Amino acid sequence: MIQRQGAELLFQTEIEALIKEDKANGNFVPTNWQMSPRSVLKYIVGGQVGGLEITPKYIGANRLVEIAISTLITDRSLLLIGEPGTAKSWLSEHLTAAINGDSTKVIQGTAGTTEESIRYSWNYALLIAKGPSQEALIKSPIYNAMESGTIARVEEISRCASEVQDALISILSEKRLAIPELTTELPAQKGFSVIATANTRDKGVNEMSSALKRRFNIVVLPSPKTLNQEMKIVQTRIEQLSSSLELNSSLPNVDVVEKICTIFRELREGSTIDNKQKVKQTSSVLSTAEAISLLANSMALAGSFGNGKISDYDLAAALQGAIVKDDKSDSVIWTEYLQNVMRKRNDWQQLYTECKKLN
Repeated sequence: MIQRQGAELLFQTEIEALIKEDKANGNFVPTNWQMSPRSVLKYIVGGQVGGLEITPKYIGANRLVEIAISTLITDRSLLLIGEPGTAKSWLSEHLTAAINGDSTKVIQGTAGTTEESIRYSWNYALLIAKGPSQEALIKSPIYNAMESGTIARVEEISRCASEVQDALISILSEKRLAIPELTTELPAQKGFSVIATANTRDKGVNEMSSALKRRFNIVVLPSPKTLNQEMKIVQTRIEQLSSSLELNSSLPNVDVVEKICTIFRELREGSTIDNKQKVKQTSSVLSTAEAISLLANSMALAGSFGNGKISDYDLAAALQGAIVKDDKSDSVIWTEYLQNVMRKRNDWQQLYTECKKLN
């Protein structure tokens, strides 16, 4: 059993319904796309196709998604920027799944990512035996995307070294990839583009050059504006996760989700929800994505060692691991939050007790 399926497989029914609707209505579909821009938007933000409910993949401003989709119709590439946990990778994956039916052409940016990951490399056994040839060439995800006129993804581009980032500049400018060993070049087919993501917290790692930034249209994905919006995102994703993971637990109720989102928002923003009390901020971001992971972990604890229903005992253990990380000051901040905020909330007394025991 596959642990994590691609978006194009998880939501295959929705994608097929949207493609069918486009064909029935004669909607315009760009070259090498499988559905119209309007259908891509509906797939991302949700809607109805006949009697089928399209689940929202991104909960936020529709206009941001429209800008992202329209960028990919042009010859410009797309750069999604935001705080950790603002669904950059999630949106990137679903855009490629909807547009091409393939979200697997991915380069994961790290300090160890090489220029060959962007361009191509060689099968050295074949290279030694037969010399440079198409047979010996190992194509990168971007090479494959250029050849097929589809979209490649570059995750955490700011974590790549500058020479790796620079390898993208000529590709995005000229839409051609030179292969000097074969005295040829690869022209990009119509429909080729790149979606890159960058974390605003990683600016100091390898900040992107102005030359590279100019090759992208930039869309900034904000953190959820309200508590209700964040709760909706968390509930939607945890429902999707629980269907693919064997957690053996019931879904968290609204009160549980509200507690976790409230704690995260208060420690992230430096004040209580009602803005009546200042709160020290932790060194970690405490993003929406971490809230989702925390609840999944709580469900695993409840399903494996409890009665299958998330308790404050389960939440306390997950909170301790999420909030108190490497920085020792986080433990002090968490203790102050427990004493000055959580202890004063009457309906949070059991959670406060369990958290205090662990801290």
